[in-house]
Amino acid sequence: MTSKKADIKQSEEWQKATSFEILDSDIERQRKLIGYWEAMRRADYVQTASEDSIRNWAYGSGDDNPLFTDPAYARKTRWGGVIAPGMMVGQISKPMLGDPPSDEIRALRKSLFKGIHVFVSGADFTFYRPVRPGDSIYAYEGEVSCEVKQSEFAGRSIVNVTRRVKVNQRGEVVATYDLLRILTERKAAAKKGKNAAIEPATYTDEEMQAIEDIYAAEKVQGAEKRWFESVEVGDSLGLQAKGPLAVTDIICFHAAGYGFTPYAPTTNRRAHKNRQRIPAFYVKNEQGIPDVAQRLHWDPLWAQAIGNPMAYDYGVMRENYLWHYLSDWAGDDGIIIQLHDEVRKFAYMGDVQRVTGEVLGKRVENGQNLVDVAVKFVNQRDEETVRATATIALPSKDKPLPMYPPVPDDLAETAARMMARHWELGGT
Repeated sequence: MTSKKADIKQSEEWQKATSFEILDSDIERQRKLIGYWEAMRRADYVQTASEDSIRNWAYGSGDDNPLFTDPAYARKTRWGGVIAPGMMVGQISKPMLGDPPSDEIRALRKSLFKGIHVFVSGADFTFYRPVRPGDSIYAYEGEVSCEVKQSEFAGRSIVNVTRRVKVNQRGEVVATYDLLRILTERKAAAKKGKNAAIEPATYTDEEMQAIEDIYAAEKVQGAEKRWFESVEVGDSLGLQAKGPLAVTDIICFHAAGYGFTPYAPTTNRRAHKNRQRIPAFYVKNEQGIPDVAQRLHWDPLWAQAIGNPMAYDYGVMRENYLWHYLSDWAGDDGIIIQLHDEVRKFAYMGDVQRVTGEVLGKRVENGQNLVDVAVKFVNQRDEETVRATATIALPSKDKPLPMYPPVPDDLAETAARMMARHWELGGT
């Protein structure tokens, strides 16, 4: 394995793939894009939700909550049928038509941050209604901020926040999704090698049994209401396990519908067309085969070549694990309104996460009974890999069915205008 790794690093392909640098001119161009909103024309693998796609998405994250997976059960809940796990809305998208960008916008975007590696590092979500079977989800997006920081992993880095507004076919805002991404130079990460000394995790039978015992004790609150009155500050949200991470987990997540758009890795003739569209995304492996740069999530040689000791998960996977944890605790009638997460460490192959949380506070606001919680993921090296906070509306004795928050007027109007233009242009 060491010799193959060395061969990759000595190859012309690797030298080319890791030669790109973060340019001051790119930073300046990115900042000029802040505030420009545009319809998202690309399509995710799932464009219209169905009972099948919702169930498969939940299963791809290891979530067997019957509210998402069992139509017969879900019909008897307040929702009258299956609803999607909240995080799924971030990965459903049908092309939204809109006016083309100006020549100025096109020039700003051309080859912007070309060849620079992107890590998903966290997000902020606000949820306004659930996704139901039959809902098509559209989106428009814009840049919110661009900051320059020094990264422990790879020296100078860029922190970008992109807001995506997710809208259904009725022009209703479903959620806003602020995606935090870290951009780093591949060669800087490889040279720095901050995490190179981390060894793959191994487990004895006894250690694996301890993990299995956590899974066996996990509880879905389900139809049993978690009353606002019964929750106290400092209460534990319980313990869940996630992992140990295996390549199978990555496969299942992709099979569930995670498409990694706009790169959209694919196969055979479609892969050929993709290589013509985005050649910089394809880097030859040790067999001389052009393969996706994204393969660092399952190919240890490529992960090592660009500075990590082994392959690792997607931040989006852990965001879905976070939803699993919170929705299990909140029950069928609880509503997760806001969620902030920070992906602080890589989760490498073999890593196991122990998820815990506690109640930070409780309050009544605009007639809603709200609970603020904090959650953290800790791996077997005792490292905190995810830090998150959330606000959850819970049932109360005087208001047994909490509600989603109203959509702010300016947001609702912009969404309605974007969807109206979509239909005018012949959108489907």
